[in-house]
Amino acid sequence: MGRMLRAKMMYPFYDAVAEDFAAVDQLVKENLSSNVPLVEEISAYLMEAGGKRLRPLLVLLCAKACGYSGKDHIKLAAIIEFLHTAMLLHDDVVDDSSLRRGRATVNATWGNNASILVGDFLHSRAFEMLVEIGDIRVMEILSHATNTIAEGEVQQLGYVRNPDTPEDTYSEVIFRKTAMLFQAASHSGTALAGADENIEDALRDFGLHLGMAFQLVDDLLDYKGSTEDLGKNVGDDLAEGKVTLPLIIAIRNGDDQQRAYIKNAILSGGIDNLDEIIDTVQSTGGLQYTEDYAHRERDKARQCLDKIDQSAYRDSMSDMLNFVISRSN
Repeated sequence: MGRMLRAKMMYPFYDAVAEDFAAVDQLVKENLSSNVPLVEEISAYLMEAGGKRLRPLLVLLCAKACGYSGKDHIKLAAIIEFLHTAMLLHDDVVDDSSLRRGRATVNATWGNNASILVGDFLHSRAFEMLVEIGDIRVMEILSHATNTIAEGEVQQLGYVRNPDTPEDTYSEVIFRKTAMLFQAASHSGTALAGADENIEDALRDFGLHLGMAFQLVDDLLDYKGSTEDLGKNVGDDLAEGKVTLPLIIAIRNGDDQQRAYIKNAILSGGIDNLDEIIDTVQSTGGLQYTEDYAHRERDKARQCLDKIDQSAYRDSMSDMLNFVISRSN
């Protein structure tokens, strides 16, 4: 049994679309095939790494919640997974990351060139499959999303090691880099089903707020989680010079000595004193502020779900939202 299907058995929010989810797994495997041996090797490695695949799951749940009875939602979910994986491969090169989902990254194992080029392969395969669906509305949503995500990557790069990064800029970056793909998943699944405008808007916004909550919790866990929880090294964001919300609030609320300490850590990228940095972020309210922000996004997401009819699919989306938030507890 694959790692992805084992994950399905562990969390009840997969149950409503269990057969469809298994079909996505199979389609992903089929479309990772290539006559180039290195592509096959790296693709097999990525499949084994698994992941919870919340974004493709969101496609399935939204399409079915809107009464979709066709088969293209399977292909659309696989497309979202390919886009996400391609972005992760490129991110790991930009960030010089060595650990992803608890395993060595592709760039750490095969080198940056292979990671970038296999990411390109997955990205182009996703758009080949998108053409096969042939829905212009879905194409519009996903092409806009990929462009916005690329903008977010560049925007974040411009603020690396900048201790004066404002909170508004941080929010823009996590919207573009993370929440946008969640939004595209829920929006495209809903559009594929031909839902009316009010439902389309509600589920589009649900994906947005779910994605914002997801990234806020990720940034929180970088200072209160563990390597096992994160699937990457604790303190990686600081080491990479990423100024996330816990640090922004620590600088805002800290005294002169605390501000200077955090700013120096951002500028140097050193995590030798990570425990002291975590204590400072905690004592200045950076962790609590980030957690409260995530809870506000959760509440907005719940309000969006209240606008659609009750179903097992809506219940699963609610359970998924609870899971995303519970990672911070």
